[in-house]
Amino acid sequence: MEKNKCSRNETASPLLGSWCAPGEPGGTPERRNHAEGTTSHQPPGRHRHGDQPDRLRRVGDRRRWLAVRLGAAGGRGVGRCDPPGTGARGVNWIDTAAAYGFGHSEQVVSHALQGLTQRPYVFTKCSLLDDGTGRVRNSLKRDSILREAEASLERLGVDAIDLYQIHWPIPEEDIEEGWTAMAELKEQGLARHIGVSNFDATQLRRISPIAPVETIQPLYSLIDREAETEVLPFAERDGIGVIVYSPMGSGLLTGAITRERIAAMPDNDWRKTDSRFTEPQLSRHLALADRLRSVADRHGTSPGAVAVAWTLRNPAVTGAITGFRRPDQVDGIVAAAGLELTEQDLAEIEG
Repeated sequence: MEKNKCSRNETASPLLGSWCAPGEPGGTPERRNHAEGTTSHQPPGRHRHGDQPDRLRRVGDRRRWLAVRLGAAGGRGVGRCDPPGTGARGVNWIDTAAAYGFGHSEQVVSHALQGLTQRPYVFTKCSLLDDGTGRVRNSLKRDSILREAEASLERLGVDAIDLYQIHWPIPEEDIEEGWTAMAELKEQGLARHIGVSNFDATQLRRISPIAPVETIQPLYSLIDREAETEVLPFAERDGIGVIVYSPMGSGLLTGAITRERIAAMPDNDWRKTDSRFTEPQLSRHLALADRLRSVADRHGTSPGAVAVAWTLRNPAVTGAITGFRRPDQVDGIVAAAGLELTEQDLAEIEG
């Protein structure tokens, strides 16, 4: 969203979600925090959204948006989506995916939408499927994506998905077929906007002639800056909205991660062996978290909010998706949407 200049009627600070799960089925270890767990719930009939489609601005319109992803802890286990008071904080955009709990997260979102006079925007994703054994398989085949969309609409209880995204460009040889199916869903009115996640610039060039790419969701933070090389410049040049995920580096930039905490993690926690959580990178990242805390103290906010604000200061970035395990963590990060970092702040952060 555009910092300090937005009103609720301008859809300034979008939203949302669930309690964060520690891992996503599929993808690479460094991106596993791009995930949510959920709970079981049978959705009611589809919700209508009144005039909301007319108020959903193009994601790449240079506003600064912040997505709050609240979710379910424990992967496919029991969770909840109960963000008390978040609407009053301008939280109005839900980011989820069919792969998060293999449909459970979308059911949790449906439950959260019940009784709302003005529902938040709903963004979800496709292409990751349950292979029948609880493991992920990837599909970008047309019929598969159309079936996934119908299933997501049913679970979410909505008439149309506000933003529908391909989750991963796998298998790569099918990205054109998958994107053609996405364009078909938009043409049918089942998806209002379409985008992709985890695509590189070459893949974006391949699919762009089929239909305009409206959004891209890359991994981006102070410790994961690969997107700066090609994806962000490509998106800025082509007017593609950029919604970054993991802006707090899987928790490393929140100030809450210590060597002792990592050592106490269970052996099956992916962070125990992730290169970012082990030496030699760990010392650099902990030092960075200390610098973020110093900047946060000057602004009266949290290190995590500074880390998120750092991503939002990039002119190519439209919004950032953040995640929480507890509702009392929301205020400390939502502040990032209005936080203006000074040149002094940026210099200190960069070290």
